[in-house]
Amino acid sequence: MNFSLEFAVATVPAILSVIGTTIGVALASCVGASALGFCFEITRRAASVTGYLMRFVIDFIRSTPVLAWLYFLYFVLPHYGVALPALLVGILGLSIYFSGYLAEVFKAGIEAIPQGQSEAAKALGLRRADIVLFILAPQMLRNVAAPIGNHFVSILKATPYLAVIAVPEMLGKAFDIASDTYRYAEPLTVVGLIFLVLALTIAGLVKLVERKLTEAGR
Repeated sequence: MNFSLEFAVATVPAILSVIGTTIGVALASCVGASALGFCFEITRRAASVTGYLMRFVIDFIRSTPVLAWLYFLYFVLPHYGVALPALLVGILGLSIYFSGYLAEVFKAGIEAIPQGQSEAAKALGLRRADIVLFILAPQMLRNVAAPIGNHFVSILKATPYLAVIAVPEMLGKAFDIASDTYRYAEPLTVVGLIFLVLALTIAGLVKLVERKLTEAGR
């Protein structure tokens, strides 16, 4: 069966009809992963049993595949009375999985800040929460803007995993079209090209933000 450009173009409207879900899930997951990763890193830096426990949690998250989290949240939790909508499961699964990686990004961003600033803040009597929110976080964001943007691209590319739990995203839509028409090359090619455009757009925006932050820091 030859590749049909006409059929490929005909599949574009149907695939684009769910692009909002794909982008929305990616954005929500990026926010969730960033919030969890930051909390994980701040907790890990505590000089107590909690800090050591959080190191294990971060390593555990990074050592498990994203599909394991999706299957656990969608198929296992209902056996214990916790049934979540597929879309929420997708956002939670991606947020948890990428939080482990973003915790390492935040670690590098914090360690790039001169330690004397934290020590000076402690000497002035500032609370730990104030040091984190008003001293470390603003400077850290400048250091981690580019890595977070790169992970956002990774999260976007991971959204097709949500097809296994019936979330209506672009790859799932492409497979629906393929199963109805028995033509797989065209819809999958269209999805690949759309993801390529989205990834390149995000990469360009990340470079722009990084340039602006660099100029602001001078």
